[in-house]
Amino acid sequence: MKIKAPAKVNIFLKITGSRGNYHTLRSRFLRVDELYDTVTFTKKNSNANPYNGFSLECNVNLPGKNTISFAYELLCEKFDIVKKFFKDYKVTLDKKIPAGAGLGGGSSDAAAFLNLCNEVCELNLSLNELAKIGEKIGADVPFFVYNYKSANVEGIGEIVTPFEEEPPKLKLFTPQIHCDTVKVYKTFRKEFFHIADKMSGAKWLETNSTTLLKEHDRESLNDLFPAAIRAYPELKTFVKPDYFFSGSGSTFFKLVV
Repeated sequence: MKIKAPAKVNIFLKITGSRGNYHTLRSRFLRVDELYDTVTFTKKNSNANPYNGFSLECNVNLPGKNTISFAYELLCEKFDIVKKFFKDYKVTLDKKIPAGAGLGGGSSDAAAFLNLCNEVCELNLSLNELAKIGEKIGADVPFFVYNYKSANVEGIGEIVTPFEEEPPKLKLFTPQIHCDTVKVYKTFRKEFFHIADKMSGAKWLETNSTTLLKEHDRESLNDLFPAAIRAYPELKTFVKPDYFFSGSGSTFFKLVV
């Protein structure tokens, strides 16, 4: 029992205001199928000491409170069968998506876990219901739950509308810099929030991603880029004229033509 958890890039990301401690946004998310983590459910070793709780193994170090464990806790609040299932099964996470890269790896892992649990535990939840649970984990999770190739994302991430297009081919480059999303957003709110416009990016919702990348530059497409540079000045070393910037970073990407 396994499922892929693909990465994403933001073709554009415009901050439109705030809602409590959250920023509202308007963005185009593009799924990156060639880069993905893998979430697997496997039977626990019967010869080992019996497990009574949730077990998550990963090829990299994860914080104790991570997106998958959070998703598990939320499902357990509603479904005893989930807790029962994971007494006998463990989760293995094979991570290929770098953390702190603006590629949504943690959010994608949580969405993949939710979708696989829904299937194997026969929870019979709709995608909309799963997305509602995902909202509590992170703003990007609903996009990954729906698994659209391309989508417009609004609000604080909960409004996801599929966008029909031929996705552009992209080349990604992620420097060895971990950009903390919270730090970048705090920097934006402190130093750049004055540029927030509730109509920002609205006209781009109907424009295909290839056209957006051909007609606009990195700074105009991503409001978080100057905040990321301010928070992590070492990013300047990797800035190139033809590269765009995904989310809160640190991944750059270019259009392959």
